[in-house]
Amino acid sequence: QVQLVESGGGLVQAGGSLRLSCAASGRSFSTYVMGWFRQNPGQEREFVAVIAWEDSTTDYADSVKGRFTISRDNAKNTVYLQMNSLRPEDTANYYCAARSTYNYRNYDARTYAYWGRGTQVTVSS
Repeated sequence: QVQLVESGGGLVQAGGSLRLSCAASGRSFSTYVMGWFRQNPGQEREFVAVIAWEDSTTDYADSVKGRFTISRDNAKNTVYLQMNSLRPEDTANYYCAARSTYNYRNYDARTYAYWGRGTQVTVSS
């Protein structure tokens, strides 16, 4: 079992930055692939970024490439999402999630076994 708790959300003006954190507890955090997703009411959960456990390989949704950076600190059992140049369309509830394998299905929320409760990010124009 892995428990995930997100923090760092808030209200920010367009062009600003936020750093989200996801603290994990439970066994073998360093062996899990960690992802960030976001969701607005009535919409599907959208892939944002993913990071592998063994070599920290990363991948991003096209909509956030060049603006967001995912990283992890296995010693602290924490994964981060640095968000720069925020836009109003980035407004959403952001979730971190864990899965066991890094592969072509990283983008599919259904393949993640563990989820946090989310942290709200609101970007004003």
